[in-house]
Amino acid sequence: MDADTNTKLAVLIDADNAQPSIIEGLLAEIAKYGTANVKRIYGDWTSNRLRGWKEHLLQYSIQPIQQFGYTSGKNATDSAMIIDAMDLLYTDRFDGFCIVSSDSDFTKLAARIRESGLTVYGFGEQKTPDPFVAACDKFIYTEVLRSEEEPDTESSFRRMSTNELKQDTKLVNLVRNAIEVSSDESGWAHLGQVGSYIAKQSPEFDPRNYGYRKLGELVEAIQLFEIEERSTGQGHAAAVYVKDKRK
Repeated sequence: MDADTNTKLAVLIDADNAQPSIIEGLLAEIAKYGTANVKRIYGDWTSNRLRGWKEHLLQYSIQPIQQFGYTSGKNATDSAMIIDAMDLLYTDRFDGFCIVSSDSDFTKLAARIRESGLTVYGFGEQKTPDPFVAACDKFIYTEVLRSEEEPDTESSFRRMSTNELKQDTKLVNLVRNAIEVSSDESGWAHLGQVGSYIAKQSPEFDPRNYGYRKLGELVEAIQLFEIEERSTGQGHAAAVYVKDKRK
């Protein structure tokens, strides 16, 4: 995917609910969707709990926003992020928001931003509640973004075998439905259109969740679909088409 550098993004990170080990992968992922014009991270920076984040702030030009925990049991960080997000939304300077947190408290915020016609990219761990995931246009699990130096061996996504993929009814049906909707009369569908349809149906879908880098690799591994590369002319990359083998 080629990033549109004209797409202006506001990146808001909940330091209480994100790990420093994702930062390099996070910013590289965000660069696929646009330019991070604003990068802010929220938390109580007087606390030793956030020490791991502090060394990254200057290196990646992320602005720390201090938020004291005034009352026990209340998440002041969430409130500060939501207020800032709305202020940024009203400036009409941005095309989208990247909300980095595994907290369901941002569900209504994501929905509100989308109501204004802006794109919302969510980033959180696998434990992120479904409502927040569904409220985003696209949701990326941060386990796939962790640096190789600090892998999360318990929750990183391993490569699933063909048999495991075939038995994943939700995945197989998602791909089949996308091909059916996107296909021509002969049953062939352009892989890019298939991917676009899947993204609309399932914001959290990502081939990396199954251990594969790209959609084409995942579809091929399932072994229930035909894959064909077609030349698009001299000097252009081949176009990839897929078809349900049952057709």
